[in-house]
Amino acid sequence: MRRLRGQDGSNRPFDESSGCGRLVAMKLLLIALVTIPLAAHGGPAPSQVPAPEVEGGYLKLGFDLLSSYKFIAPEYDPVANPKAPPPTGEEQIPAVVKTWNGKKAIVTGFMLPTKLENGSGKAIEFLLMANQMACCYGTVPNMNDWVIVRIPKGVPITQDVPISFRGTFKVNPTFESGYMTGIYQLDAEGPGQIAE
Repeated sequence: MRRLRGQDGSNRPFDESSGCGRLVAMKLLLIALVTIPLAAHGGPAPSQVPAPEVEGGYLKLGFDLLSSYKFIAPEYDPVANPKAPPPTGEEQIPAVVKTWNGKKAIVTGFMLPTKLENGSGKAIEFLLMANQMACCYGTVPNMNDWVIVRIPKGVPITQDVPISFRGTFKVNPTFESGYMTGIYQLDAEGPGQIAE
């Protein structure tokens, strides 16, 4: 057994096996801490997105369904050919989600106004978001954590409470100035209802 000289000059026995054992245990603990949350957060695979409930002929599309898969927005390339279509990431959207395109739907979320009607202050376009984290805490949501809602007549701004809108749901990437702005849209039929 080797001996280790302490700061006070004393010689103490040094057991090499205990240090190695602790190092292996720490590595295993680190691996467990990294992999357990990934396994728990994994959620359903794209082919396992459940079918939505139907209420009065409208699909009930909650964010539990809309954001139940991972979507990574493609990077914007400012030097790309401007005549070429930008990458959409559409291959990441599960087939079952694509079947909701063009269907009547009810979506509930938190309103974040993006365009206001001149003079009235009513929202003619807004994001319906899964939660308020982006607004209040600056957390960047995933692209499938919001729906772009358009309503030409405009609606009063209702914030801080979940609100439901009915309309025609669309699943297709939208772009503004070359940047992807969303993958879901809803052409709303009328004012929203505060969710209970």
